[in-house]
Amino acid sequence: MPRLSDTMTEGTVATWLKKVGDTVKEGDILAEIETDKATMEFESFNSGTLLYIGIQEGETAAVDSLLAIIGKEGEDISGLISGGAATPAVAEVKAEASTESETINNKPQTFELPKGVIVVTMPRLSDTMTEGTVATWLKKVGDDVKEGDILAEIETDKATMEFESFNAGTLLFIGINEGQSAPVDSVLAIIGPAGTDITGIAENYKKGVAVPSAAADKTVSPSATEASGEVPHTNDNARIFASPLAKQIAKDKGINLSQIKGSGENGRITKSDVENFTPGTTATSSVAQPETRNAQPETVVRPFVPAGETLTEVVKNSQMRKTIAIRLSESIFTAPHFYLTVEIAMDEAMKSRAAINTIPDTKVSFNDMVIKACAMALKRHPKVNTQWSADAIIINHHVNIGVAVAVEDGLVVPVLKFTDQMTLTQIGSSVKDLAGKAKSKKLQPAEMEGSTFTVSNLGMFGIQSFTSIINQPNSAILSVGAIEEKPVVRNGQIVVGNTMMLTLACDHRTVDGATGAQFLQTLRQYLENPVTMLA
Repeated sequence: MPRLSDTMTEGTVATWLKKVGDTVKEGDILAEIETDKATMEFESFNSGTLLYIGIQEGETAAVDSLLAIIGKEGEDISGLISGGAATPAVAEVKAEASTESETINNKPQTFELPKGVIVVTMPRLSDTMTEGTVATWLKKVGDDVKEGDILAEIETDKATMEFESFNAGTLLFIGINEGQSAPVDSVLAIIGPAGTDITGIAENYKKGVAVPSAAADKTVSPSATEASGEVPHTNDNARIFASPLAKQIAKDKGINLSQIKGSGENGRITKSDVENFTPGTTATSSVAQPETRNAQPETVVRPFVPAGETLTEVVKNSQMRKTIAIRLSESIFTAPHFYLTVEIAMDEAMKSRAAINTIPDTKVSFNDMVIKACAMALKRHPKVNTQWSADAIIINHHVNIGVAVAVEDGLVVPVLKFTDQMTLTQIGSSVKDLAGKAKSKKLQPAEMEGSTFTVSNLGMFGIQSFTSIINQPNSAILSVGAIEEKPVVRNGQIVVGNTMMLTLACDHRTVDGATGAQFLQTLRQYLENPVTMLA
């Protein structure tokens, strides 16, 4: 199974264009393979007879799984299929065919781990995660590890999450240092009895994945030495415990770590503590110049650029930014987008919201009302609540609405499960809770999975209207603009009214123009007459 895209980890055989026994020429199309981005033709790089098909149409298999065997007609390939040594007949195949056979069987060699030794690999902490970055190690080589202890903080494409140990023992080896990124299933650490010889385990565990050797762990990289060597101190010379990443972020932002209360073990300051820290008005920036000491603190500390000089800043892409780039590029280039825009009269919605919010302990936003209206409209127009696959359109009869939330590194989409069954107040409290978790990077993978439709609201930033890129595998996303007070014509008279622009982006593979228009008509009815949402 070939790797046909940079993020592909498995493929599905959509169609075989050759069958066992057919003659294959170099350049012939063997099969159509569905990747995580598109369905692509896969051509043969060899000539011969198709002797064996390992993955049938409609089946999915990991990259490097045995897809097919090509050779001389009548050859005995039982050894290749079973994974054993090639028979003499197979050995006579030309050199390049033999090399291909070796590649097919290039799987990790089995070896026996020493008693009690556990290899910990980079976990998949979200459905879209393909690699992770170790933000902070909370244990070091030689430390005792108990089941449930936090080993490290790992930055995924969506959040920075604590990774706990499922085993007890001594941390014998660290395979990925702080600040380094590695694919899912790379060797992260080795845990076992103290003093165990682990030579060769990391190298042999996952053949084909580059991991540091056990010996390499004894040599700390210069950057790691610098990060860990600069230990901040308070005014009374007491040591401040902070992760290297937290120190670097604080240094970049000009924040004094002594002002931050750590939430980690033993008061340790973590990345999220620094990112969520708001300096007080009396705090003095460590980079403030004498002449500006009495000025108000700057929100962002920027380097001084002399007139006439150029200055660039290189910011390393986070896992979240990489995934946003991949997923949105995939969406805009594979799904044919079209856009429908309507203007909604919001006067009745404003009156209804004001009345609802007079109830004690109740707080409903306009965004909550839009989400509720979308959920009800999707039940009436299920063709908008769909997703595309090569063989069929999947119609979702449950409604899970994703709500786009802006965070410091980009964008996350927490999901309200079974939104159509929720009241306005339940939607309001759930959105507030999930948005808070998103901004503090506490969202769990399950809270970001399974959306069937997405709402993106930039109205609170004063944006009148905009278009969004569909959050696949959804078929549509609604862009919500600001409510504006403006002259409108009603019953032949010009009066002052409050209106809001809504733009629906649709995947034309699943949603036709008329279908999208009918959905927006229903949405308009609910928002312009909010009492109908309570019926």
